[in-house]
Amino acid sequence: MGGRLGVIQVKPAVVTIDLHRGHLDEIATLPLGRAESQRVVDANIGFLDEARRRGVPVVHVVTEYRTREEIASNPFWQAIAGTNATRGNMMSHNLTGSLGTELMPGIHTEGDLLVGGKRRYDCFNATDLEFTLRNLGVNTLLVTGVNTNSCVLATTIVASTKDFGCIVVSDCVETVDGSDLHEAALACIGRAFGWVSNSEDVFDVLKEAGWKQTEVEGRRS
Repeated sequence: MGGRLGVIQVKPAVVTIDLHRGHLDEIATLPLGRAESQRVVDANIGFLDEARRRGVPVVHVVTEYRTREEIASNPFWQAIAGTNATRGNMMSHNLTGSLGTELMPGIHTEGDLLVGGKRRYDCFNATDLEFTLRNLGVNTLLVTGVNTNSCVLATTIVASTKDFGCIVVSDCVETVDGSDLHEAALACIGRAFGWVSNSEDVFDVLKEAGWKQTEVEGRRS
């Protein structure tokens, strides 16, 4: 990744996308494979614990629809409803009050921030995510979650257009659409919209760019 991250002073936050039961649990309506789900949950839990220990704020964004009509107003989702497409069950996905809207155990902890009401792939669309990040003074996003080639990609693109620096944490993202589209999305992001790093290296990348971490009392390893 080399050199600075394009900002005078790096002020990072983790943004997790849809690490909820609707994708990652046995009751999921748009499920990842069981092995992929366990891997990405475990990777995120470890990464988030380390981020908190280093004083990096954590913001979770969760999809939730009030009605099926909110889902069906998207022409593509309406067209594929009931088919064998990976998103063919969208009409039943993460409706208000459903178990799918709950974050997976171990993902959220006291002090994390939650942004709800995400209804499209772009986490900024019709949510207060941008307000939350600006209020924290953040200029660099460490992006994790599901799905790599839809919500992660769309959110990273929009974040880039809003002049946030973006680093996608490669071992902490996954997709229902398979490894080819996962890798293609990461390649697209790394070529045009930000950086891609793994969870072992990303804090060193921040330090090389001038970030001064603040270890949180009570979270020392």
